[in-house]
Amino acid sequence: MQDLFTEIWESVRRNKLRTALTGFSVAWGIFMIIVLLGAGNGLMNSFNQDSEGFASNIMEVFGSQTTKPYAGFKEGRRIELKKADMELIAKRFPDIVDQISTSISRSGFTMTYGKKYYNSVTLAGTFPGQATMERIRLYAGRFINANDIKEKRKVIVLTHLSARNILEGDTDYESLIGKRVKVGNLSFKIIGVRHSHENQNDRDLYIPFTTSQTIFGMDDSLDRISFTFNGLDSEEANEEFEKRLKSALAGPHQVAPDDEGAFWIWNRFTQNLQMQKGSKALQTGLWIVGIFTLLGGIVGVSNIMLITVKERTHEFGIRKVLGAKPWNIMLLIIAESIVITAFFGYIGMLLGLGACELMDNTLGQATMDLMGQSIRLLVNPKVGIDVAVKATVLLIVAGTLAGLMPARRAAKVRPIEALRAD
Repeated sequence: MQDLFTEIWESVRRNKLRTALTGFSVAWGIFMIIVLLGAGNGLMNSFNQDSEGFASNIMEVFGSQTTKPYAGFKEGRRIELKKADMELIAKRFPDIVDQISTSISRSGFTMTYGKKYYNSVTLAGTFPGQATMERIRLYAGRFINANDIKEKRKVIVLTHLSARNILEGDTDYESLIGKRVKVGNLSFKIIGVRHSHENQNDRDLYIPFTTSQTIFGMDDSLDRISFTFNGLDSEEANEEFEKRLKSALAGPHQVAPDDEGAFWIWNRFTQNLQMQKGSKALQTGLWIVGIFTLLGGIVGVSNIMLITVKERTHEFGIRKVLGAKPWNIMLLIIAESIVITAFFGYIGMLLGLGACELMDNTLGQATMDLMGQSIRLLVNPKVGIDVAVKATVLLIVAGTLAGLMPARRAAKVRPIEALRAD
């Protein structure tokens, strides 16, 4: 084995520039694969980060406009959801619907605590089910409950950011439970402090829905209805349920049963399925681009091996005369190809991993404002150990294939013809 590596080193030493240029193309190919996959992962993580704070099995129903005339009404009629629609959904689909909720919010309030004033506060009236849907994590106290809704209590759940401001940077959130805070002209009792997402426009201070109706002077009209569901494990099952849901709501609102435009449904489950498909397509596309980039380097390795075989034809003839078998000649060429590919490939891999770290510390920390939310461009743009293993296997296979054809040509050289070669 030592003699084999010695011969490989001598061959490489004699062709330093040619080997370096060929190795650079191999390293560049692996580098591009790692960087492209890292950037792709960072992009998908950025898309998925907004979903981390919510349950994946959520539907939201919105009123829209009718697209067909029905029961004496013309098309284009605006549909407004009512509180009775919430009760209908819960009653009609008890085996599918788990938690059901809605929320209405108004911004522009001023919050007062002692001598401290905070502007642009948003009040959001909601139901207890919101805690499950948004996977709300409480640092202290509790969330809105059924008694708060029933008795229209003036209670409030603060975000940990607003609570930290009140405490002047301190995190003793328990000390705020039971205290009172003034929002606008109304006084609320603090019952909880929840975690809020700092990278999003997550500043809602939750109060009971019934309380918000009284404060905002609203009737039973709702902006949307949200609920979690179970038992719908495929895209087809979700589409079939959405049709049943629209049909159930059509009757009370005197909408044509086949009017698809009267209600709009946003389904996080099917959205996640589509994002998963898009993620797989993106990953596949990046692998294809990277592999084709690497292919250029592999062709270079194969070419340099062919040149090596031509230059060493006389040497191979002598080896055969001295008893070397064709397999020994093939092994020498294939081993040299694998060593060149693996060595420069791992250099490219290390540089690629370093580039991913650099990308994480630069572009990964950059943010942009989109619809009132601060969104990171790339989130954790790195590759896992599974990618490194795949790249290793790819290197070994590529190095073997690159040296296979030159090795077979070297093995077929006849000793007499090889000795005559200049």
